[in-house]
Amino acid sequence: MPVPEKPITGDFGTLTELFDAVLEQAAEVEAFVDGDRRISFGEWARAADGVATRLASMGVGAGDIVGIRLPSSIDYAIAYQAVIRLGAITSGMNPRLGVAETAHILAKSTPKVVVTDDAALLDSTEGVRRLTLAELADAAGDTPFTARPAAVDTDPVAIVWTSGTTGKPKGAVFDHVCMRAMAAAAGPLSQVGDRRISPLPFAHVGYMTRVWDELMHVITTIITPSPWTPADAIRLMADERVTVGQGVPAQWQMILAHPDLPAADLSALRIVSSGAARVPPEMVAAMHETFGCPMVVRYTSTEACVSTGTSLDDPDDVVCTTVGTPGAGVEMELRADEGRGPLVPQGEVGTVCLRSRAMMRGYWLEPELTAAAIDPDGWLLTGDLGYLDERGDLHLAGRSTEMYIRGGYNIYPVEIENCMGGHPKVDRVAVCGTAAPVLGEIGVAFVVPADAGDPPTLDQLRAWCKANLADYKAPDCLVLVDELPLTAMSKIDKRALAPAAAEAEKAWER
Repeated sequence: MPVPEKPITGDFGTLTELFDAVLEQAAEVEAFVDGDRRISFGEWARAADGVATRLASMGVGAGDIVGIRLPSSIDYAIAYQAVIRLGAITSGMNPRLGVAETAHILAKSTPKVVVTDDAALLDSTEGVRRLTLAELADAAGDTPFTARPAAVDTDPVAIVWTSGTTGKPKGAVFDHVCMRAMAAAAGPLSQVGDRRISPLPFAHVGYMTRVWDELMHVITTIITPSPWTPADAIRLMADERVTVGQGVPAQWQMILAHPDLPAADLSALRIVSSGAARVPPEMVAAMHETFGCPMVVRYTSTEACVSTGTSLDDPDDVVCTTVGTPGAGVEMELRADEGRGPLVPQGEVGTVCLRSRAMMRGYWLEPELTAAAIDPDGWLLTGDLGYLDERGDLHLAGRSTEMYIRGGYNIYPVEIENCMGGHPKVDRVAVCGTAAPVLGEIGVAFVVPADAGDPPTLDQLRAWCKANLADYKAPDCLVLVDELPLTAMSKIDKRALAPAAAEAEKAWER
């Protein structure tokens, strides 16, 4: 059974209805590659039906919550589809989250069952049953579940938890319509029959909300082993003839520097994609030269699901300095006063506000937080800052919580990071504001040198910034580091840098 020539479309109300249509046209097509294990769409559906029967015997029904705390895997995908068949809701739990974060998610979501091999996870949680991986594998052979409940497209499907960098994780809720709208906005990242590498945890919004897209385009997902390594990513892209390469900038930088890359045959790549952080100009040029295919940069958040992206024909300077324009069905405005004020003029920094049917329906059991995030007209106030250029491309200026005020001037770290990233002695950089006398706040630059034996000096970096930016934006302190800390989602963890920034201020020569 070959891959269909066109996307599988129709008047489908739910993911299960779409999956049924996929089975009619592409049951034998490979759905996942997970190490030595492979599974077709037909095998995936059969296993999910068996697991649904087992979960139903454990008391799971429509509207109930099932937690999945597994690494990215075929097992995760099977469990997710089983929960969908029951009309229940999947709460994805990233195994890399800390004990306190995981405990908060369990307490907030109160799942009926958690699919996990972590025996101690539920010790302090009453009334929650556990389904182990061995039991999941056994359940895949159970009698197929056929008593599907009546479902509508506005039924919740998934809870995707924020990474918790600004507090306790919040659960963004998505329904079937969200998934369908996301697929409509997927843009150049999705073509029928793509073989797409998946480098992020399946509990991330990048997998949880992409299921409709992957089904309708009959996409084969190539799962990278956990923990992710550049050697594994290179090997899989070559061996599995990957057509869509995905990763955050930190991952692509490690791939570009890896000794296995020159010998790898990556000629099957038709597109590479990045997001979640700034993309240095030199990296864009290196990726074009190395991979010989277009590169796009995407921007979104857990709550937004899908937002903006660059185009296949955008020049390098657009790809490395902007995050493009809104996807299909996505509206965007930049507003003053944290998103509750008027529109800001072109070129001025404002809060990015988004509206689409792909965005979350709200935070799970958090009506006040939902009202703070989504205004009465349905606009999501992202908390991200940015400005529009004359082309209409969005330039990000960081989070509103990252902005600092130095001597009365608002300073956006991303702007400084973009500038400093072009210095030949800088490999990676993160800029944080920290409290200081007189000026109120100052900027501390954390730099991974391009050459540890010849690192940049503060004077060199300040001169570089002053040649390209207003002089007050030049960093006041420099901290040289071997690596920048990353969150569970492979973003730079600026909260982890805050104590070191405060220490740097103490040594600051005023």
